[in-house]
Parts: sequence; structure tokens; C-alpha cells
Amino acid sequence: MAELQEFKCPCCGGSIEFNSELQKMQCPYCDTEFDVEAIKGYEEELKNDTPDEMNWETEAGGEWESSETDGLVTYVCKSCGGEIVGDENVAATFCPYCDNPVVMVGKLSGMLKPDYVIPFKKSKEDAKKAMIEHTKGKRLLPKVFKDENHIDEIKGVYVPFWLFDADADASIRYRGTKIHMWSDSNYNYTKTSYFSIFRSGSIGFSRVPVDGSTKMEDNLMESIEPYDFSEAVDFKTAYLSGFFADKYDVDAQTSVERANQRIKNSTEQSFAETVHGYNTVLPEYSNIKLKNGKAKYALYPVWLLNTSWNGQKYVFAMNGQTGKFVGDLPVDKKAYRKYLFGLAGIFSAAAFVLSFLLWLL
Repeated sequence: MAELQEFKCPCCGGSIEFNSELQKMQCPYCDTEFDVEAIKGYEEELKNDTPDEMNWETEAGGEWESSETDGLVTYVCKSCGGEIVGDENVAATFCPYCDNPVVMVGKLSGMLKPDYVIPFKKSKEDAKKAMIEHTKGKRLLPKVFKDENHIDEIKGVYVPFWLFDADADASIRYRGTKIHMWSDSNYNYTKTSYFSIFRSGSIGFSRVPVDGSTKMEDNLMESIEPYDFSEAVDFKTAYLSGFFADKYDVDAQTSVERANQRIKNSTEQSFAETVHGYNTVLPEYSNIKLKNGKAKYALYPVWLLNTSWNGQKYVFAMNGQTGKFVGDLPVDKKAYRKYLFGLAGIFSAAAFVLSFLLWLL
């Protein structure tokens, strides 16, 4: 006995059946109708769906020469566990991530040498001015965030990044709709037509950055992008003078998952921008195959300020190359209540004056 093929509704996923009166396939759950050949073609296309193939060569960084590590020491924060590298002349003795004291533990070891570094272009004064501008005019901000002495604690840190290069071959299927609405004297009508939209092609990615430190939030680092890699230079220890360098604790292989997600999102977005003429477009399936995938290791410049207030941690970061500044600000609830009380007083006084004028009239 021949096995009956079951077809699924592309709209809601329910099982659809042939309607002899309509001579079409119809879904009993959402009432959507399909031509028989169209639904067969759709089912055949689904059989071609395959998983992504996103593989990388993650050999990045090099070995240090003994002369290069002279004068470089490692500091460890006993509070957050952060491990940073600096030269022997670094005066700051506080962790750039949590502001607690750091302890020098010895000479640099167990760390790959970066391939590239983007030197700091923005100074500490630039970072302080950006922080002041960021807080300017915010009357409900707690005093600690506006304190000049506190702002002076901004620290320059070279953050480790893995940079991923790859060429991506992609096939993506979208579900699109076209909606037509009309009315007569009795009813309003809506007709929704569904479409399968296919896109395929190739797209290249260069130096997709993924930060290699668990102490740095990925979203925070991505929010101060982009960096201009044309200003990157081959790594030299001289660029670390006067700054900290975070010692990576996430290797290139572990960072692959984040790189894959960024590449997948960017590919789907780029392909979706070629789809026009539909009311809605949603990705339904994508297959991405990477080739020539390689990773490099670089240090990117970041100015950091960490602040704790009311048991919460607030981190402010500035791109040390471009000056892009980000950071969330809290509201002082006491100041907020005083502000509301003041507004209430103003409104009460205004209402009294208005009532008095009306009485005179």
C-alpha cells in the first residue's frame, strides 16, 4: 500500500488536506488555501534544508621573544579575578573593571603575543570630557557620577579581540506576505497572500571582532564599534607603555560561536535588504557555509570607568580610537522625589494665582 504523504501548512504548521470543492489544499486551522503544485514544490524545497557549515582555522597570535616581555608584569584583582598586563611604570593600582586594588604577581607568561594593535588616539582628557558631556544637564543623576575626582579614575585598557575573516556562501528562504484590504457596505475584508522568497549568494567578512575577555560585556564592546582597522599596526610592546592590557581568558576557538552568530545575523540582514514589495518578511530557513575562515589576535583601545552605586555596577566605555562613548546612567530616587515635590509646589502656586485672577475678574 502506498504511503500517504502528509503536508504541513507553511503558515501555521498544521496538517493540510485536499478540499474537493475548492480543488485546492486547505488548512483546517487557519483556512489558508494552496494550489496543489505550489505546496508540493514547497515540500520538495524543504527537503533540501541542511545545517550551517561554519568552520574556522583559529591559530592566531604568536610567541613572545624573551626581550619583548622585559618590563611587562601581570596584575591580578583579588575581587573580580581580572588579570591584566602593564609595564612596571604603570602608576594605577586599581582594577579597571571593578575599581578594587590589584596585586602584582610577576612577569608576563602564558599569553599569546597579539598580531596587531590599534594605538590609543584619544587621550584621558578626551575621555574625561566625554564623560562630563555624557552627564551634563542630568539633574537627577547621583553626585558620585558627576564628581571630578571620580571621573579622573578613567583608565586606558587594551582589550583583547579575536578578528575573524571568512567568505560566506548563503541560501536563505523568507516567508513574505502581501495584505490587501477593502470594504463594502456590510463588511471589512482582508486578504493575506503568502510567498516563499529565496535568496542565495556570497558575501565576504573581514575582521569580525569578538572580545576575548569575560570581564568585558560583549554588548558593551559592540556598542562602541566600529574601529578603523586601517590604523592598526604590527604589535610592539611600546604601545602598552602607560596603559593596561587585558589578558584574554576566552580563546579563539571558544569565540567562534559569537563570531558565527554575528556573521549569520549580518548575512540574513544583508540578504533581507534585497527583498522588496511585501508587507512582512521573516527569515524561515538559512544555510551558511564558510570558507577561508581564519582568526587573528589584536588589542583594541578602550577607556573605562566603573562605578558602583546602590549595590549596582555601572560601566562607561569610550572607543580609544574614535571617541564613541556609551554607558547607562541611574536616577537618584531622593533627588527625583524632591524634583516631583518641587513641580507639585509650582503647579499649586500656579493654580492659586490663576484662581485669584479669576476671582478678580
